[in-house]
Amino acid sequence: MIDPTGAVVPPIHPSTTFARNEAYELVGTHVYSRYGSPTVDLAERVLAELDGGAGSLLFASGMAAIAAFTSSIDPGGHVVAPSVMYHGARNHLERLAADGRIDLELVDADQPGALQGAIVAGRTALVWIESALNPTWTVLDIPAIARAAHAAGALLAVDATVTPPCTLRALDHGADIVFHSASKYLNGHSDLTAGVLTTASHDTRWDEVRATRDRTGGVLGAFEAWLLLRGLRTLWIRYAAASANAAAIADALAGHPAVTTVLYPGSRTHPTHPIAADLWNGGYGGMLSLIVAGGAERARTMASRTEIFCPATSLGGVESTIEHRASVEGPGSPVPPGLVRLSVGIEPADELIADLHRALGT
Repeated sequence: MIDPTGAVVPPIHPSTTFARNEAYELVGTHVYSRYGSPTVDLAERVLAELDGGAGSLLFASGMAAIAAFTSSIDPGGHVVAPSVMYHGARNHLERLAADGRIDLELVDADQPGALQGAIVAGRTALVWIESALNPTWTVLDIPAIARAAHAAGALLAVDATVTPPCTLRALDHGADIVFHSASKYLNGHSDLTAGVLTTASHDTRWDEVRATRDRTGGVLGAFEAWLLLRGLRTLWIRYAAASANAAAIADALAGHPAVTTVLYPGSRTHPTHPIAADLWNGGYGGMLSLIVAGGAERARTMASRTEIFCPATSLGGVESTIEHRASVEGPGSPVPPGLVRLSVGIEPADELIADLHRALGT
């Protein structure tokens, strides 16, 4: 739909409050920006359409979205999740469990069928998974897990941050909720913090999540929503470029004497590549990990020697970043000590490969 003004780029509505007429009725549909704004509404409509959902809710961060969603779980509800996953979400679930809010069961999802086996009919309330486990990039069989969850009366939520809708629509494969840290691929420029939940259906739980956002003030700001809309316009081309670069790096480092393992879902040697090939249809993304020979110390050293890859946390930007993941997660991390995580951007592939070769040494 063309804007009435003819503007190709949508406007920003930064107003925090909205006027009423002489009858004291709202002129439009908004009353106060804590509940949303025209710019946020537009971004949510775009996101819901991209993921094929009934509606989307934007939050000021990914963790704000996760906190709002998990607050809708009934007290003591059984939650099944992978033991290796984004550490912020895992830490949040563990804190809820320690406080007695949920009954958490963390599962080694690298074992085939382990997640499905942990789901108990009449007991499990929620299965929380990632489309590809961060940072080993084990690809999970969403349709199979969805069938097991639904047969037990549980919900399936999928963190699809590393597989945006240009390559995977988790709702199409049985997920009830899809989550994205919109700071990552959806925005793609490392200049905003945001999270988004998209639902397959509009139900009372969804109303509760929205009410939590309204009460706690976790909504995304108008300017950030506008930046997100800007980033979404280049999602397909950015993701394709990052995918091509990551595939080239995975091939170039396979067999490198300083690297014991290359973990990339797009490589035919990756154990769960067949699942990715079946479910993902727009590339395999820019996320890959290296297990560096020599353990944690050599991995940390390697991650600090790059010149193009920036040593930094986060992912999905146009610039390439690198991190020693166990150091970032801290004590108790289940991540292999020699693992280095790469978020590959859109720089020339040959320059990125040369940078990694320099950092790895001989």
